[in-house]
Amino acid sequence: MTAPATEAARNNRGSHPGGRSPEELRELVSHWGAELELAPAEVIIEWAAATFGDRFCVTSSMADAVLADLASKVVPGIDVVFLDTGYHFAETIGTRDAVEATMDVNLVNVTPEQSVAEQDAEYGKDLFRRDPDLCCALRKVAPLRDALAGYDAWATGLRRAETHNRVIAPVVGWDAKKAKVKVSPLARWTDQQVDDYIRDNGVLVNPLTYDGYPSIGCAPCTRRVAPGEDPRSGRWAGTNKTECGIHS
Repeated sequence: MTAPATEAARNNRGSHPGGRSPEELRELVSHWGAELELAPAEVIIEWAAATFGDRFCVTSSMADAVLADLASKVVPGIDVVFLDTGYHFAETIGTRDAVEATMDVNLVNVTPEQSVAEQDAEYGKDLFRRDPDLCCALRKVAPLRDALAGYDAWATGLRRAETHNRVIAPVVGWDAKKAKVKVSPLARWTDQQVDDYIRDNGVLVNPLTYDGYPSIGCAPCTRRVAPGEDPRSGRWAGTNKTECGIHS
């Protein structure tokens, strides 16, 4: 496999303005998914940036800035998409603002069509308690779908070590619901690799991760996790829900 150089990734920003057809995108996945399976995260990002140009972005939940940091070093000025649901912890918003202020990225702040107040007026107050799936669909899934309309590929911080549902996450895969290439440069990283990268590179981390929140979502639907519990057990605790719908 010949990996594209970082310089090529930088120079190709702005290319492919019209995007590729779903058939072309699926063909890229079919070929490069296996080629890049064992590649370092930086090489995977280089490939995506060189292949898709400005039609490639990174998404971040702002639990930490590992993926944003990696991507900004490979492709300075890369789009980093953040879903501002209206229900985030103040610490999450603070991490987003710090990433925008200190990293060479273009922070794209995405908001739902309705404000929280408007959603309450239409569906009733605290929809997240009565129908968390619908709340996530309105405040996460639909806004991200719309935000990705101008991209052919998006990168996520998804890691196989996080949950049983994610152990088969491909490094380069096809997101059929969005008709996009889904890139997971950190898919093979262990928790220790993440911790080492944060330490060695002084990466921004959401302070809640040091306060019992190893997995951080919207404030009303996230609780602290006791030592020894599954790291994602604090998400939608007391329900059968384990994913917001973005990755399922």
